[in-house]
Amino acid sequence: MRVRYELLGCALHGHALVGTDAATVRTQDALLVREDADGLRWHRCLRCDAWEPRETPREPARDTVPGPDEVEVPLRGRPLRDRYVLRLIALDRALHVVGLALLGTAVLLFAAHREAWGPTAGQIVGILQAGLGGPVGHGGPTLLVEVERAFAVPARTLYTLAAVLLAYAVLEAVEAVGLWYAQRWAEYLTFVATTVLLVPEVWELTHGPTPTKILALLVNLAVVVYLLVAKRLFGLRGGGRAEEAERARDTGWPAVERAGPGTDRLTPR
Repeated sequence: MRVRYELLGCALHGHALVGTDAATVRTQDALLVREDADGLRWHRCLRCDAWEPRETPREPARDTVPGPDEVEVPLRGRPLRDRYVLRLIALDRALHVVGLALLGTAVLLFAAHREAWGPTAGQIVGILQAGLGGPVGHGGPTLLVEVERAFAVPARTLYTLAAVLLAYAVLEAVEAVGLWYAQRWAEYLTFVATTVLLVPEVWELTHGPTPTKILALLVNLAVVVYLLVAKRLFGLRGGGRAEEAERARDTGWPAVERAGPGTDRLTPR
C-alpha cells in the first residue's frame, strides 16, 4: 500500500488552494479552479490534487485567479516524502543527543566528585541491598561490589569516556540539524555514523539480546537502507544527479501540470 504523504501534509497544514479570493474564474484557470453549473467553485489542492468546494467570495480581494508565476507550489511527491522521513530520523537523533549529553554530564560529575560521594554512596547501596533482601557485604557479585568497581575506575578513563559521549552528542546534533533541513552532506554523515554503530550493536546482541537492542538495530538498519537506496548515496541508482532530477520532476509548477486532473476528479471528498 502506497503512503500518500501529500494527504498527511494536508491533514497537518490544510489544503493548499489558490483563487479562493478571486472575483472571476477564467477558462485558463481550469487546472486550478472550476465552476459547476450551479455556480459552485471547485479548487484543486496544489499538494494532494483533491478538489474542494468553495462558495464564490462576497468580497473578492483580487480580480482573477493567480497565474503560475504567482503560485507557490508546496512540496509534493518524493521531495515531500524525503522531508518527513529525514525529519523523523532527525528527531531520533535529537533523542540520542539528549541521552548522550545527560550521560556524558553524569560521568563528568561523577569523576569530579566521586571521592566525596564514595562513602555515602556505599552506605546507601548497602542499605538498599539489605532492604531488598539481597546479599550483604562484599562477597560475590553484589551491587555494592559493582559500585565499588565504578569508584575504582581511573579518573583519566572517566574523563575520556565523558569526552567521547559528549563528542558523539555533538555529532548527532549536527546530523539532526542537517537532516532537518535536508542537506546532502548530512545524509552521508548519518549513513557513515550509523553504519559504524551497527558493528557494536550486533556484538551486543550476541552477548544477550533484549527487545531494546533488537529495536535499535532494526531502526538503524532501516536508516542505512533508506539513505543508501532511496537517497542514492555513493552513486547508487544514478547517484546525486538522479536524485536532483527526481526532485526537479516532482517540484514546482511543472509537477502540478503533469498531474493535471480530469473531470472525473470533480467530486466531493
